[in-house]
Amino acid sequence: MDIYNVRAQLALAASAVVLPNASLTCTGYMPDSVSEPCLFVSDYTIEFDRTMNRSMDVVTFTVRVLVSRADDLSGQKLMDSMMSGSGTSSLKDVIEDARGAPGTAALNGYAHDLRVTRMQGLRLYEHNGAQYLGAEITIDVIGDGSP
Repeated sequence: MDIYNVRAQLALAASAVVLPNASLTCTGYMPDSVSEPCLFVSDYTIEFDRTMNRSMDVVTFTVRVLVSRADDLSGQKLMDSMMSGSGTSSLKDVIEDARGAPGTAALNGYAHDLRVTRMQGLRLYEHNGAQYLGAEITIDVIGDGSP
């Protein structure tokens, strides 16, 4: 699996979210500075050889979402809408839309399938010396074991 492109495709998928009065900044990598609201792929773990002969790996990505703390109520309301299970502002919905049509490859051909498995938050995160309200999303991506 091409981790570089999978990370980029996850960020691209998340950028389709529709937020009221805001635009979500999305990146496949941890940025030095945050322009909130912001989503980035923060880390991942790889379970190699789920099937024989390097035919399948499972990569579990942790995606972090950060919003401003300037107004605690509006930040929490925005996070609640992104963490919901469905709707145009649901990150679960827009990320899982990158699965493609049945019988097609996910993430524009860089994976076989993916599933948002968990959302965890709300809590405070420090990033580059500043505090943000945030949450983490766990995404399992299944793909070829060899590049």
